[in-house]
Amino acid sequence: MKKWTIALFCACMFLFSFAAPPDHASAAAATLKQGSASGDVWDVQYRLKVLGYYEQPLDGKYGANTTSAVRRFQQNYGLPADGIVGDRTWAMLKKFSLSQTEMDMMARIIYSEARGESYTGQVAVGAVVMNRIQSSLFPNTIQGVIFQSRAFTAVDDGQYWLTPNRTAYLAAFDAVRGWDPTGNALYYFNPDTATSAWIWSRPQTVQIGKHIFAK
Repeated sequence: MKKWTIALFCACMFLFSFAAPPDHASAAAATLKQGSASGDVWDVQYRLKVLGYYEQPLDGKYGANTTSAVRRFQQNYGLPADGIVGDRTWAMLKKFSLSQTEMDMMARIIYSEARGESYTGQVAVGAVVMNRIQSSLFPNTIQGVIFQSRAFTAVDDGQYWLTPNRTAYLAAFDAVRGWDPTGNALYYFNPDTATSAWIWSRPQTVQIGKHIFAK
């Protein structure tokens, strides 16, 4: 496990021990710029921190450090680097990052689906979730992806509601940061239990532990 991942996890868990603003993942977000101060700013800072762009405390105040982090994100994702979080930047942030509440959801699905797998196998499940969010074939939110009908066995049988452990959160951070051991897979299945002819017909990319990953 990489030292920076552990350090990031510990820093974020320390921050979470304090009262955080309400989650803003589903609400209509306002345009933000230097001088703004709100829960939306906190959400932007959190997303940028997870992605490695923002290193300061999450304070909900849109200052010079937040502006600089937004500009670096915009440059790397092909957006005008104006340091302002408008509709296009919000859309890109929500496509490639998760809010605090959504990160909890990611840890839950990883833990419930892959807690018996290796660390790489757990990251791989998170990568499939991120790939689905970014694909036009699936819902564009983690809520939509996870709770899509019959998408995940752990949701169907209730294991999703188990409390995730620290490793699941670390795997969630790595998956959101872009580690994809699956080769851009959109599906995975256990070859010992899968009975669907359709899932066996999908182009396979890699097997990690008990899961075969496919496009």
